[in-house]
Amino acid sequence: MFDIITIGTATQDVFLTGKLFKVIKDPKHLEKIGILTGEAECFALGSKIEIEKPVFSIGGGAANAAVTFSRQGLKTASLIKLGKDPEAESILKELKREKVFPLPIYDKKLSTAYSVVLLAPSGERTILVYRGASKYLKISEIPFNKIRSRWAYISPGNIPFPTLLKIYSHLKKQNTLIAINPSKHLMEMGIKKLEPILSKSKVVILNREEASCLTKTKYQNEKEIFRRLDKAVLGIAVMTDGPKGVIVSDGRKIYQAGTFKNKKVVDETGAGDSFGSGFVCGLIRKKERCDKNKCVPANITYAIRLATANAISNLEKIGATEGLLTKNDFEKNPRWKTLKIKINDI
Repeated sequence: MFDIITIGTATQDVFLTGKLFKVIKDPKHLEKIGILTGEAECFALGSKIEIEKPVFSIGGGAANAAVTFSRQGLKTASLIKLGKDPEAESILKELKREKVFPLPIYDKKLSTAYSVVLLAPSGERTILVYRGASKYLKISEIPFNKIRSRWAYISPGNIPFPTLLKIYSHLKKQNTLIAINPSKHLMEMGIKKLEPILSKSKVVILNREEASCLTKTKYQNEKEIFRRLDKAVLGIAVMTDGPKGVIVSDGRKIYQAGTFKNKKVVDETGAGDSFGSGFVCGLIRKKERCDKNKCVPANITYAIRLATANAISNLEKIGATEGLLTKNDFEKNPRWKTLKIKINDI
């Protein structure tokens, strides 16, 4: 029996940095060509650009989260789909080094997922993604007899919805508590279609853009976002908001927190995974303060503090797992001791 099993994506990441990587901010013109953020990372066509030494790392939501859980002292497994290639061997080697028990499923035709991350000096980045084998997880491939865990953390990527429903059904029969960080693939299905999984999740983790998209609510209207989330999510709804912090609802109270001051943002890759996994780890750590359906404030405030510290530490290193905290890193470093959290009734 594992403390937690992560299910979803694992990738081989390569990070490229260079002094000539430029971020262009021009909403007026960029929005016209489909770049809705109004910001782009640009390179001169036909030029040769010098880069620093490439950094190789594992990535993907399931792999990133598994490293957090293991470093925090939890007995951790990770169910991931890979190709039969050197990239898969590299990912498995790294997970084992992190004391994660891998449950790999192999695809003989497709390669392991791969990402090239173009890092600007500011820490902003553009990610080129090849989904590969991770995109096609089939029900018939899943070793359900090996999935026995107190908690599950699902980072689904493009896992087909019927497969996800089957996974949920198996986990609920075992009374496994489920946390999910829904992907864009699921967001596009809409909140009504996702209710079968949202209603069975102990924790649902979204960023503000995702929460706005899922609830079909204006980005700025957080009160309405949470009204709709609380209706669909019977557990805890978590909405991260970048440097502004996080808002959490347990259906009874709203918790709002900023962030710890960071030394320097080096790489934003994996920030969402590090927060989500840190939050769930905090709930597990304080499980004796948690009743069957809801967690008391002391439980959630601890989870917010651990999640925020884990995310900030990760932002200060290149790679999605390099800066993730160990249990000692979090508990003994005075930097992470105090975080102001506001608690209000809904």
